[in-house]
Amino acid sequence: MAADVSAPQPLRVLIADGHVPTRAGIRVALEGDGFVVCAEEATASGAVAAALRDPPDVCLLEVDMPGGGIEAAATIRARLSTTPVVMLSGSDNDDDLFAALQAGASGYLLKGMNPSRLGPTLVGVIRGEAALPRELTARLIREFRARVRRETALVRRGENDLTRREWEVLDCLCEGLSTSRTADRLFISPTTVRRHVGSILGKLDVPSRQAAVDLVAQRSRNLNDQ
Repeated sequence: MAADVSAPQPLRVLIADGHVPTRAGIRVALEGDGFVVCAEEATASGAVAAALRDPPDVCLLEVDMPGGGIEAAATIRARLSTTPVVMLSGSDNDDDLFAALQAGASGYLLKGMNPSRLGPTLVGVIRGEAALPRELTARLIREFRARVRRETALVRRGENDLTRREWEVLDCLCEGLSTSRTADRLFISPTTVRRHVGSILGKLDVPSRQAAVDLVAQRSRNLNDQ
């Protein structure tokens, strides 16, 4: 269980990054802010094992570490529901951002951030705040608005019996993601993605994935014209 931020004991952080100099720099920055680095790992499997063995107050995981940082985040969040996870990345790739949030991450930070902001940002996450750079927050808002428009366009026509997971799969289709990329983002198997797609096509009464995407696009345009 995460520690009480108001308690006098230092906050404990697990750092996982495949690049040794990066881990060293993070350690210096966080220890300078009073954190205790309770574990340093270079791989996803090592990060998961360390977190389960001695749960920290917060985990800082690099997206592209060996084994996959996002996969590690999903496992840690599933096993340690009160331990927040923050992703660290050298890229502002939308797929990674949305996959990280889908995995349960409380934040997504870019490696180019000011190191002096890292400690205060993690303290905020432990207190229940989200951690996203402004430019990524703007993208997230745009994506949320686009999803609301898509759902509203279909629900107004009475096609409101899609399940939550089917909406997520349909959103991925509208973004042009392949079966494998959809599976990676939603942490389900490609077979499960195909099953959901089949159900979506049946409920929307369309013959193909592209037809489903075209239907959503057309009805979204109609909604905007109203």
